[in-house]
Amino acid sequence: MPASPLSVQLVDPSAFTPPYDRALAAALARAGARVELATSRFAYGDVPPAAGYTVDERFYRWAPGAPGSRVRRAAKLAQHVPDMLRFAASPGARRADVVHFQWLTVQPLDVRLPPLARGARGRVRRPPLVLTAHDVLPREPRPGQLAAQRRLYERVEAVVVHSEHGAARLRDELGVDPARVHAIPHGAFTHLAELPDPAPLPPELAAVESPVVLCFGLLRPYKGIDVLLEAWRGIVDAELWIVGLPKMDVGALRAAAPPNVRFVTRFVADREIPAYFRRADLVVLPYREIDQSGVLFTALAFGAPLLLSAVGGFPEVAASGAAELVPPGDAAALHDALTRLLADPAARERLASAARAAAATTYAWDAIAAQHLALYEALVGRA
Repeated sequence: MPASPLSVQLVDPSAFTPPYDRALAAALARAGARVELATSRFAYGDVPPAAGYTVDERFYRWAPGAPGSRVRRAAKLAQHVPDMLRFAASPGARRADVVHFQWLTVQPLDVRLPPLARGARGRVRRPPLVLTAHDVLPREPRPGQLAAQRRLYERVEAVVVHSEHGAARLRDELGVDPARVHAIPHGAFTHLAELPDPAPLPPELAAVESPVVLCFGLLRPYKGIDVLLEAWRGIVDAELWIVGLPKMDVGALRAAAPPNVRFVTRFVADREIPAYFRRADLVVLPYREIDQSGVLFTALAFGAPLLLSAVGGFPEVAASGAAELVPPGDAAALHDALTRLLADPAARERLASAARAAAATTYAWDAIAAQHLALYEALVGRA
């Protein structure tokens, strides 16, 4: 067993999930670990400040063009191999007790690079590796990506996944050794509910007096926005707010939307998030597929009542009493649930109360950090 404190490198090269990375890093630091987050600069807005841990924005320092542009993506790809090689050879990575990757997004390359390449352990000292499967498999895979993702799971000592559903997929569908699969929950983003100076709603939204149903997050095809709009037809005494940066063409969705639907199609910074979730009478996530969702754990942090599709790990959250479920893709069932919950404040309050309780217990970051540390210590002991 290593001398205390345990040294942990968290690695998210593309800064895909800064709120998750930083919440986990802070909780691990509170538990006594020495933590460094190796990542890149988040291009879309502010990130939570480092609290008890260090941050090294060592990846993709050359960032031409706009965020998400072809120029920016090409620059990141050009830097990926040299940046990963430098990271693998860095003193921090080599001396860490555990290296925990949050995302590896160029899987066909990553699986061939140190420290994940076969034989890397024999050439240089390699600490135990952990990979969090935020997506068990890519939903829109590029050629060769699926096979490379499977090989990545074979190259690490442990795979963390955020639901028992995801753990079962890793074991049963992908054949990952059950001893290396660890279901550790995603945490509720309570730091957002504790921001000292949140921004108000835009004036046109602040003026709304009717009940509000909120669908929040990056707009992608698998999130079922089209199903939600179909389900919304005939609901006239409330507003539906669809809020988030589009990662698809939303022109057809706008054209199909009834008049009482508002779109806010841009990135929403952390300071703006509290106003949306505190105003929402109900948060709806009509996804076609998912393992877990950061938006769900944002809603839990604000004690928002939830209406979810019965996909992935969502039923595990609903089992706490914090959400109701409808079948994915079923617009009629979603319409009925929306209508019933909008007409029943007491039912929404029961969901909200359970959400607050879940955020303070099962999905509290200190409990989640303790589970990660137990995993790390077991891996270090075996090494």
